[in-house]
Amino acid sequence: MTEPLENVRRYEHRAMATLFEILIASEEDAFASGAAREAFAEIDRIEEELSRFIPSSDVSRINGLPPDGAIRVGLHTFECLRESLMYRDESGGAFDITLGPLVDCWIARDGSIESPSPDRIARAKERTGMERLRLDEPSMTVGTSGSAPGIDLGAVGKGYAVDCAASLLREWGCSSALVHGGRSSAFAFGDHPGCTGWPVTLTHPARPSQRIEKIYLENRGLGGSGITRRKHIIDPRSGLPVEATRAAWVLSTSAARSDALSTACMVMTEEEIRTMADRAGGFRAIIVDAGTDRVSVIDSRVPAS
Repeated sequence: MTEPLENVRRYEHRAMATLFEILIASEEDAFASGAAREAFAEIDRIEEELSRFIPSSDVSRINGLPPDGAIRVGLHTFECLRESLMYRDESGGAFDITLGPLVDCWIARDGSIESPSPDRIARAKERTGMERLRLDEPSMTVGTSGSAPGIDLGAVGKGYAVDCAASLLREWGCSSALVHGGRSSAFAFGDHPGCTGWPVTLTHPARPSQRIEKIYLENRGLGGSGITRRKHIIDPRSGLPVEATRAAWVLSTSAARSDALSTACMVMTEEEIRTMADRAGGFRAIIVDAGTDRVSVIDSRVPAS
């Protein structure tokens, strides 16, 4: 996603089963490396709260709640869940973080594709639905209505971590930086030396040598989703893996929002995406059709708030 850049200090850190990178422009090495270390430490703290694969995480504890149970959670967990509910509403239900049981139906532990029976899909869908989550901000608790849904923040957690890392870099006094996780979630602020914003190139998922668009990312998030490697994106409305869309990118106000809405775009029709874009502010989607490889660009008519 990102281009090779000169006069930029680059730092790497592995977390959330991917490689995060921080690029900082026009800063002394000691200052920049210290800021990057703190940002990476923040990403590690976020992973400890959000990963459903860590037994002690907030998400694992929520998934293990008894019917109508509730627990107190950390700030990152609460904020990420609250944002996820916003993206669910913004997408008309096409984005859903409670699809863990359905993902487990379709994806085996070794990453291969399963062929679950209709009964198994139906049972998994019984544990989905974000309307079953209850968030109480004064007490910082998360509860469930009925049995606990299977929360999986894989479609928004990286973007949320990127946003938090970028915010921390700003608090440190960095004037220009780009943060990305796994080359699919990014946020940049300030300008790269020599241009306005940070240059990011999008390439066709089926033909990596073909450039789709070059974006100059400035105080914006970018998120991408696709099915190049495996069909791991589930439509919450049908419970079935996505097939019609090969890839989707969203440029919006934050990396978390871009991540979530790019996932939603993978399961939506172009008409549904255009309807969402007309309601949204600061939104741009780039869609690649799975059958024809046709690229469509959909822009919001509403400016960012």
